[in-house]
Amino acid sequence: MSEQINNREYRKEIIKQVIKELHNGKSVEEVKEKFEEAFKGVSATEISEAEQALISEGLPITEVQKLCDVHSAVFKGSIEEIHAKADQTEIPGHPGHTLKLENRLLEKIIEQELKPCIDNLQNKGAIEKIKDILEKLSKIDLHYSKKENLLFPYMEKYGITAPPKVMWGVDDEIRNLLKSIRASIKEGDTDLKDDLNNLSERITEMIFKEENIMLPMLLDTMTQDEWKQVADDSSEIGFMIDNVQTWKVDLKAKKEIKEEKTEMGVISLPSGIFKTEELIAVLNTLPFDMTFVGKDDKVKYFSQGTERIFPRTKTILGREVSNCHPPASVHIVEGIVKDLKSGKKQHEDFWIKMGDKYVYIRYFAVRSEDGEFLGVLEVTQNIKPIQEITGEKRLVTD
Repeated sequence: MSEQINNREYRKEIIKQVIKELHNGKSVEEVKEKFEEAFKGVSATEISEAEQALISEGLPITEVQKLCDVHSAVFKGSIEEIHAKADQTEIPGHPGHTLKLENRLLEKIIEQELKPCIDNLQNKGAIEKIKDILEKLSKIDLHYSKKENLLFPYMEKYGITAPPKVMWGVDDEIRNLLKSIRASIKEGDTDLKDDLNNLSERITEMIFKEENIMLPMLLDTMTQDEWKQVADDSSEIGFMIDNVQTWKVDLKAKKEIKEEKTEMGVISLPSGIFKTEELIAVLNTLPFDMTFVGKDDKVKYFSQGTERIFPRTKTILGREVSNCHPPASVHIVEGIVKDLKSGKKQHEDFWIKMGDKYVYIRYFAVRSEDGEFLGVLEVTQNIKPIQEITGEKRLVTD
């Protein structure tokens, strides 16, 4: 039996069996023993590789997501890598340190604020308190966005592709649950105990996965320069906590980090000329966001205007466009790109409400004068101010 347990193919089969049993309605507790026996003493990286292999063979990501709860139940406190060595996440300003600080804030909100309210839902004022608490928890989107837009690209770069997809799917489930609870409160529903307990458990489990599975993988692979890039880009998305320290990274004996700067030359276009600095400024002054994906399906450029709608960081440059979207919507993105490439469509439009914004998202096929497909241009704009325009304006405002 020990020979079987040490065999990677055997472990893959166990994962398949566990997923099938979960799919057929078995509980985490019922499958836990089988999973634990096969993976006892195995590193998080090897489990990731097994899952990744199954996804490559065609197993849907949504099915692999079902293993997340089993991971947490089996490996809490026992993954080999968790305490294997001291890491940089204890250094103030390091992205891993910031991630942990945000997780401590989430734990504090859940343990000290949310759970006491869950146990006293019938008390006067409890629902109002919960509304305030959920408002605080809604900032978890900043936490997950940094993970998805800054850390996942490096996991993909180093061939760790399955965990980001699975984790992103679970992130979205937590976002949707939070949104659903807030909507229920708005409609006057007070029967919230089960949903609130579920939300607490799912956030807590994700904290464990981030710190004991994701971070060890990243610390084993990412360079100091790459962590510094993540630290520099994090402010583009934002933080759950205040006063995030600047990471004073020691780069002695390492290649000095330098931002690439294009020589300020002249760019000649059919209808005129630009100095490079002028072109950059013009593109960033446009009242909408632009992202260009090349014909190889990799992100090549994004504008850096002041009215950002969706987060864009330099870590997405060179990233597969399908990896820049949540797993649940990847098939939509791939379908759009396919239609634009083939010429079936020249553009595709969407419009969605996001808080006080009404966001218009347009995708265009970019072609050469000869009709050769060069890539896809995404243009995103908040059109609510435009919709509110009435009458005429013919005079300059003082």
